[in-house]
Amino acid sequence: MAYMTSMVIDAPGRPLRLTRSQIPEPTGRDVLIAVAACGVCRTDLHVADGEIMARYPVVPGHEIVGRVIAIGPDATQLAVGDRVGVPWLGRTCSTCPYCRSGRENLCDQPTFTGATRDGGYASHVLADAGFCLPIPEGYDDAEAAPLLCAGLIGYRSLVMAGEGKAIGLYGFGAAAHIIAQVAIWQGRSVYAFTRPGDRQAQEFALTLGCRWAGGSDEPAPEPLDAAIIFAAVGALVPAALKVVRKGGRVVCAGIHMSDIPSFPYADLWGERSILSVANLTREDGHAFLDIAPKVPVRTSVTRFKLEEANAALAAVREGRLEGAAVLIP
Repeated sequence: MAYMTSMVIDAPGRPLRLTRSQIPEPTGRDVLIAVAACGVCRTDLHVADGEIMARYPVVPGHEIVGRVIAIGPDATQLAVGDRVGVPWLGRTCSTCPYCRSGRENLCDQPTFTGATRDGGYASHVLADAGFCLPIPEGYDDAEAAPLLCAGLIGYRSLVMAGEGKAIGLYGFGAAAHIIAQVAIWQGRSVYAFTRPGDRQAQEFALTLGCRWAGGSDEPAPEPLDAAIIFAAVGALVPAALKVVRKGGRVVCAGIHMSDIPSFPYADLWGERSILSVANLTREDGHAFLDIAPKVPVRTSVTRFKLEEANAALAAVREGRLEGAAVLIP
């Protein structure tokens, strides 16, 4: 009998524990993937803290890169040996009004990898073949992992920010360090806003080509056309509104954010807008993964062993990493 290892969250607020269980057989549209790398995302912290919908116990992780080693009878899109990525959106109902209108990211009955089905903090994972994505050549497994959420959500956020030339990024972590490269490649000016006093993150942003980097408590050097907020801090919304020009957009990219404090209507007036990004579509995935090697996007990753998942999550929570954390089984 073959066994797999995984890191499991039993309940919100509990540390992950290492478990050993039988490797499952894929059924229906599922494929069995041998995990080569899994990124550690801030959303995993929200799952661990019970701040978003999840079922427990659950194996977190939704930035998965691996090889297909077995396929279910209805998984016709993939073959054994394919290298694939498994993102946050694990399955949709395909029948609700959102799915039928091309907005599957808003599906009424979605399945989320690492939250409502087991994810990639494991040696093996089951995934719906129809929601797996091809991994571009030129990326090793660990470098590719952050593309599958930090990259995808960052890309969707950038598209929703519009075509403005001056873009502010609040919270310069895994997502921002990826999408800054795309925005600069597109010919935009990028301004990085970090935790106040975080000189390491500011220097990192400048090395990637950002025009300016400073604390989130500092004024922008010029009015911005749009701001994307990756940090889960609601107070950044009114702060960002103050620095976007008339007609500008503030895009909230996280799945969870602390409460947004009240602010004067005058800061919103002038046809400024506040938008949220919800999940992703497979179309987003294919579009971004086609662009990434053209930039080319380079990811900065810190590798952890699978059994070090608690330490990796703590490093992400405390903002101690340059770029992204990745677990290697």
